[in-house]
Amino acid sequence: MKWHCCRRLPEAEMDSRVQIQVAEFDVASIYQEVREESAGQAGAIVTFVGLVRDRNEIAGDGAAVDTLTLEHYPGMTERSIAVILEQAQSRWPVPWIRVVHRVGELTPSEQIVLVMVGSAHREAAFAAAEFIMDYLKTDAVLWKRERTGLGQTWLKSTAQDAVRAEKWRQPGS
Repeated sequence: MKWHCCRRLPEAEMDSRVQIQVAEFDVASIYQEVREESAGQAGAIVTFVGLVRDRNEIAGDGAAVDTLTLEHYPGMTERSIAVILEQAQSRWPVPWIRVVHRVGELTPSEQIVLVMVGSAHREAAFAAAEFIMDYLKTDAVLWKRERTGLGQTWLKSTAQDAVRAEKWRQPGS
C-alpha cells in the first residue's frame, strides 16, 4: 500500500536510535522521551513490544520454551538495524524511531524488542513500525537459541517472516 498522507522530511529532521542491551527496558520512559523530543510535532507514536513466547510452534520444536538466548555481534548488529531504520525513514515521514533489542538469556513473557515510531500522522507511524518489525525478523544480525525440554535449537527466520518482508519490496508497497 502506498501512503499519501505525508511529505518526506529532510534528513536533518530525522532522529532514530538503536540500543542493544541485556537489561529490561522501560517502555514508559522511552515513550516520554520521544513525546518530549517531538515537542508537539508528533500526532502519533506507535509502539510495538515483542515478548518471549512460552511455545514456539512455527520456528522451534513446539515444546514449552524454557529460555530464549539472543546473541549479537557488537557494532554489526546495531548497524544492521540502523540500515532498516534508514530504509523506513526513506519511505515514510517518521522523524522519531527507537529500537531497543535485548540480548542474553530470556524466559517466557520477558520483553525482547521495542519498536517505537513517532510521526505527524498515524498512517506513516503504523506502516513504518510494521516495516521495521518485519525486517528485524529477517535482516537484523542476531542469533536466537531456544531451549526446551526436548533440547536446544538455533532458530532461523520462518517462511512467513520472509513473505512479510518480501511484501515491502513489491511495487506500491
